[in-house]
Amino acid sequence: MSEVQSPKSKVQSLKLNIQGQTSDLGPRTSDTVELSLVIPVYNEVENLRPLCDAIRKALDPLGRSYEVVFVDDGSTDGSGELLRELRSEDRRLRVLRFDRNYGQTAVFDAGFKAARGAVVVTLDADLQNDPGDIPLLLDRIGEYDAVCGWRRERRDSWSKRIGSRIANAVRNRATGEEIHDTGCSLKAFRRECLEGLTLYKGMHRFLPTLVKMRGFRVVEAPVSHHPRRAGTSKYTNLGRIFGPFLDLLAVRWMKKRWLSYRVNEEA
Repeated sequence: MSEVQSPKSKVQSLKLNIQGQTSDLGPRTSDTVELSLVIPVYNEVENLRPLCDAIRKALDPLGRSYEVVFVDDGSTDGSGELLRELRSEDRRLRVLRFDRNYGQTAVFDAGFKAARGAVVVTLDADLQNDPGDIPLLLDRIGEYDAVCGWRRERRDSWSKRIGSRIANAVRNRATGEEIHDTGCSLKAFRRECLEGLTLYKGMHRFLPTLVKMRGFRVVEAPVSHHPRRAGTSKYTNLGRIFGPFLDLLAVRWMKKRWLSYRVNEEA
């Protein structure tokens, strides 16, 4: 894909229920950081403290300023309370708490709007994504605008691996993409990729396609994958294959009708 100039747009503020209070979120020019991690949380209380330890182990040696934006999507297992405790121990952690469960697209939308970093990294809270792989993605930012993790060796059940393979094939066929692992949450984006990006329910599954449609350069990078150690998966094969079908049709429609042109001269 040819390189184009990144679009510029204002980041809209967003009102959210944050630890019981309503606040306006937007870019803070006075305390920006180099890197923002955006992490969805839904009933992952057993994984949160080990995850924070793994993040510090991976990122502290880099010498970069960073923040970790946890978005609690209406957890009922004590995850929200533990996040408050972890926040008190490390002020680089920020916590957004929804008043109920809204789904992963809403989580990412809120996290993107709250993030202050020049680079935004997404990953799951279940420790199946390895924070130790984040530097591998960061190494390719600059050469590319977005780097998407590719779990070459999945540590899931055979049924989940087959279900994901079918879902990936269907999405690629419908969108004309060649993305090996659309379901991997470990991704890194230059901030410009996400500014002004409008997301609708279910659209988090198609972030690489949406970013490419806007003219940004996207690449995949192999990352490790671990078996789930605690908690339970929030997805089923039926939900992974049939649930997003209407979303897929919407993205296919958008891509076919997306305006793409170059202005050779302006007088």
